[in-house]
Amino acid sequence: MTVMIKKPTTENGLRKIVEEMSGVDLGTCYQCKKCTSGCPVARLTKSVPSEIIRRLHLGAGNELLDSDLIWMCLSCETCYSRCPMQINTAAVIDALRVLAVEKKAAVQQGNVPLMNSMFLKTVESFGRTYDLAMIMAYKLGTGSIMSDTEKFPAMLQKGKMALLPHTGADKQVVKRIFKKSQQSKGIVK
Repeated sequence: MTVMIKKPTTENGLRKIVEEMSGVDLGTCYQCKKCTSGCPVARLTKSVPSEIIRRLHLGAGNELLDSDLIWMCLSCETCYSRCPMQINTAAVIDALRVLAVEKKAAVQQGNVPLMNSMFLKTVESFGRTYDLAMIMAYKLGTGSIMSDTEKFPAMLQKGKMALLPHTGADKQVVKRIFKKSQQSKGIVK
């Protein structure tokens, strides 16, 4: 596959910005591709983790912000655990996500924004994720209220989902984190 890289607009291109944001030295990568071989979503994306790192090496510009891997990455850190050089590729992808949103370079496809929003709202409300509330809000948002309902009894029986939210989370700490995050973005409730 041929990869086209446009000449960066700055001397160091996107690489310097991503390294500063993620705290990762991309120069230590020697392209062993262990990150890609362990990535659970690599086979579903057009760009794989090792390619993203290599393109940053070669001075890729903002065209990298349109990569589908940015939005499909699970941040599971399998890439990080497999990397012999301990390169945190998930942190690099997170930095690229932030830049993509800031520059309005790529828009998340499908129901990804809705799922992210519902997840964060349940964490903010309950101090940790509450699966049942998150799924209900997501299904209301997508309009597919009755789809997959046949799976619910089995999930309850196997203990994969709880009817009531877990207790014990320090809700005040979580609310403080959300408030600080919103203030740093200029959002005030």
